[in-house]
Amino acid sequence: MKQLNCQDIAVEESLSTWQKEVLEQFKAKMTDKNDLFPCIPATIGFSLNQLRYGFLKDSIKHNTVQELAKLLGNFTEHADEYGDYTSLIVFYDLPEEVKKTYTVEQYEQLFWQQLNELVEYDEIEWPNEIPREAQHPLWEFCFHGERYFVYCATPAHSNRNSRSFPTLMLAITPRWVFQKFNKTKHADKIIHQVRTRLQEYDTISRHPELRTYGDEDNFEWKQYFLRDENITLAKCPFHNKK
Repeated sequence: MKQLNCQDIAVEESLSTWQKEVLEQFKAKMTDKNDLFPCIPATIGFSLNQLRYGFLKDSIKHNTVQELAKLLGNFTEHADEYGDYTSLIVFYDLPEEVKKTYTVEQYEQLFWQQLNELVEYDEIEWPNEIPREAQHPLWEFCFHGERYFVYCATPAHSNRNSRSFPTLMLAITPRWVFQKFNKTKHADKIIHQVRTRLQEYDTISRHPELRTYGDEDNFEWKQYFLRDENITLAKCPFHNKK
């Protein structure tokens, strides 16, 4: 499964109906002028054509992890060529029945299952400088030697519109994207705008686990999958067996 950018997609004749549909839905979310998507860096990445897109089968009936590993491995090798706001956006082709009936908690289990199995396909050792225990404030998900923030959106989210999408979707962003952004002169102003937008975008208050990487009271795994209420799991479901 190859990854595509917007220019590829514009001329890609092999895209299926559902692939074209989710891309249009994603575009609508990124470009809505009346309901501004909170993550401004993501909208910048979209407008600059720096995002990359991948499509996977139904993760419930098919073993999609190996394909996800190929996508993320390829992305990792070339990400620095794509631009300072790049991310890998992954869409799953879920059955309509699943999209209608699955709860946030069921998607949460599915998400962590994907990450737990994904690390088993990693051909490069976990970076020495990153703790293996998720309860450490410097822990974050790593693959192919790269550090990543993993965002998940689902059809079951309703209060938290910032985590809502018509199918299961991942946005996987290298840590260096955040590091470069934080060094820009407008970073503080944009972060303030992001928080303001989030208050207007969601019908629930900002999740208390949305903190800053590296702070002693921050745990990245708690931000990967936010529930529709301001609660979180007591223990991280990720288990690094390698």
